[in-house]
Amino acid sequence: MGHESDRRFVKVEKGLGPQGRIAIVRFDRGDNVNAFSQQAMRELRDVTRDFEDDLETSVVILTGSARAFSAGFDLKDPEGQARQAASIGERVHRQRLGPKMSRAWEEMEPVTIAAIEGHCIGGGAALAVSLDFRFCGRSAHFRIPEVELGMNMSWGSLPRMIALMGPARTKQAVILASDRISSADALDWGLVEKVVEDGQALAAAMAFAERIAAQPPLPVRMTKTTINRFTTALHALGSHMDAEQNVLTGLTEDYREGTTAFREKRKPVFRGR
Repeated sequence: MGHESDRRFVKVEKGLGPQGRIAIVRFDRGDNVNAFSQQAMRELRDVTRDFEDDLETSVVILTGSARAFSAGFDLKDPEGQARQAASIGERVHRQRLGPKMSRAWEEMEPVTIAAIEGHCIGGGAALAVSLDFRFCGRSAHFRIPEVELGMNMSWGSLPRMIALMGPARTKQAVILASDRISSADALDWGLVEKVVEDGQALAAAMAFAERIAAQPPLPVRMTKTTINRFTTALHALGSHMDAEQNVLTGLTEDYREGTTAFREKRKPVFRGR
């Protein structure tokens, strides 16, 4: 039988599948939006520690609610809003929570699979590309809205997206920020590995996880780690600066215009300052 943690937004079930080698991490705020508040990000970062000394789990599936993987950063989170009044140093520090959460998932030793239903937006996509595999329902869609809000796409996600989709598709996905990326396009571009009927993403991820869990655990971990090391070897060279870029773009007039237009549900007019 699996066991569950007592966190507010994140629950863990271990001991599933062949020889109990599969775990499911469920992120669900109960509102069908599943936005990343500061608390939610801390829980999603910290839950990876549940597997640091766990040699029994070979595969970890991360899933959201039945209608949303995540809508990304929670613009209504009071703790997140307080960042605007903070000093530059404090703002950079707080902006590094998302990257730390994403990196924690990327560095997990078990194979990781995102099971995605509904929307996967902004930080939701940033977290999803930190995992090894992504399965989604047919109606799922992806969107990376940061640029249209007047800021950069951060959390160390650009090199991960480039590794999956290549440079041109990553530019298209990130620069054309209001475009929805359908599950079919996501599959074609390499953003996801499998599209299934709605409501079946977790079941499909579980079936795939069972195949991985049946393999000998030691070489599986070695293979994942080696491939990740080659893939991410140069990531830190560019990603170290994206928190500072986020704070910098957050000081611009275009950022104020982008976020104001979003709240007022109108098209923004940017002036490059």
